[in-house]
Parts: sequence; structure tokens; C-alpha cells
Amino acid sequence: MLSKKTKYGLKALCYIARNKGDLPVQVGEIAKSEQIPQKFLESILLSLRKAGFLGSKKGKHGGYYLRKLPSEIIMADVMRVLEGPIAMVPCVSLNFYEKCDDCPDEQKCSVNKLMIQVRDNTLQVLRNNTLEDLSCTD
Repeated sequence: MLSKKTKYGLKALCYIARNKGDLPVQVGEIAKSEQIPQKFLESILLSLRKAGFLGSKKGKHGGYYLRKLPSEIIMADVMRVLEGPIAMVPCVSLNFYEKCDDCPDEQKCSVNKLMIQVRDNTLQVLRNNTLEDLSCTD
């Protein structure tokens, strides 16, 4: 299930993209328009800024803006920043692999085989969609 953090992060990115992504948008404006708690949104936007998706400007006309074009912001990258591993179990994660404690042999594990398919199909969708594809822009 998608966390509220990720849902709100995607909504905020879309809002910024709709508002001509290179102009700063204030956190309060995004929070009010998208009905996101402002303190929670500030934390989410900070994560997206640290990951390089957003830039920020301080001051009266400050706020957050996109550092990349919407067509360059790949959903798999955003999801990893906000949600963490894309894989549902650690033994099939490409970036956060861990052996499962309760599994003696991954090669014979039916759950592992199924979760590899789920991961691969999910990654295909997320890698082939950008912020632009979310209909964030006109």
C-alpha cells in the first residue's frame, strides 16, 4: 500500500509542476491547495530537495521549484526516495537486498519467485513513467 508520505509527495510534485516548475511555490500554498498537513509536507519536500528533485529559495518570494523538467523526473526514483525499497520482500530488492531469516534456499522459494515478478512489473511501470506522465502539466 502506498504511504501518505509518498501520496502527498507525488501530489506536491504535481502541484509544483503545474505552477511552472521553475518558479518557487510556497509550502503553505501547496498544503492548502492539496489538503496536506503543512509540517508533514515540509518534511517531504525537504527529502525531495535533498534527493535533487527540488530546489528551494528563501525569502518573501521563496518556496520550492523543480530542478529538473517533469519529463526527467522518473517515478521509480521518486518512489525510492519517499517509499524506500520497491520490492515487497528484502530478498528480491535490487538496491536494498537482504536474505530472509526464514528462508533456507531462495532458489527454491515460491514466494521469492512470485515477488521477483511483482518487483519487475512494478519497476517497469515506475521506470516508464515520469512526472510529466502523471498529467501534472497542461
